[in-house]
Amino acid sequence: MSLLVVGSVAFDAMESPYGKVDRALGGAATYFAVAASFFTHVNLVGIVGDDFTEVDAQIFRGRTIDIDGLERATGKTFFWAGRYSENLNERVTLTTELNVFAAFKPKLPEKYRNSKFVFLTNIAPDLQRDVLHQVKVRPKLAALDTMNYWIERTNAELRETLKHVDILMINDSETRELSNEHNLLRAAKHIFKMGPTTLVVKRGEYGAMMVDKRGVFCVPAFPLEEPHDPTGAGDSFAGGFMGYLAGCGDKSDAALRRAMVYGSVLGSFAVEKFGLDRLRHLKRNEIHARARHFAKLTQFKL
Repeated sequence: MSLLVVGSVAFDAMESPYGKVDRALGGAATYFAVAASFFTHVNLVGIVGDDFTEVDAQIFRGRTIDIDGLERATGKTFFWAGRYSENLNERVTLTTELNVFAAFKPKLPEKYRNSKFVFLTNIAPDLQRDVLHQVKVRPKLAALDTMNYWIERTNAELRETLKHVDILMINDSETRELSNEHNLLRAAKHIFKMGPTTLVVKRGEYGAMMVDKRGVFCVPAFPLEEPHDPTGAGDSFAGGFMGYLAGCGDKSDAALRRAMVYGSVLGSFAVEKFGLDRLRHLKRNEIHARARHFAKLTQFKL
């Protein structure tokens, strides 16, 4: 089944203990779409400036990614620059230039309006809700990401949007801030009252946790000796997670658990090199091999 993603396509500049990149293709929707395309067809909606060339667009070519929804506008593409600490757990934002993204008003092409699976990356809650209104029939599964900026500044709008989605996918600090609960299980119960029936908490080097009415499921982060760049890891996780679900057309408990593993697999590959370099050359057999490795990480006998 086709999967709709709406969000940013950007250029990034990153610096970590492992090196520095002055201009790399990035953006939440880009990472998500590339990761999800290993499992299903992706409809991408975003906006880029006239500095976004055909060479840049090659990241989408040859993949099951439809970019008819990628709007081109006069001006520069969204740009972000950041520096990571020695342990890669902390980062400092050096520059954020919204450019054409500041005027982004998502418009779904007609052929996207029947998407059965929808993922709304980290954009303003009122824009996320508008996208959901443009989809003709309620999706089989709708999920969104958000961040502390929207939680603090547009809390009412975010809560209204949460009424219309099935899955909320955020990190642990955002979970606590949104719910006003420090304990993540109590936080999940609070968030369920807002609308979502499933909470996926991204926990960086500690893996990810899924909570729903059936219980809790956790996956570890894949152990890597030299992760280079955490930028896009969470968006790649989301792409692997939603891509797997859309690909199998299932949202059972077993499917959701497998989706958590595949999300973690894609996130682990994303951090191995700067930007999209690792995902760009990733092969399906590598994905499935690492998923089997994840199974070995958690198997034990009582």
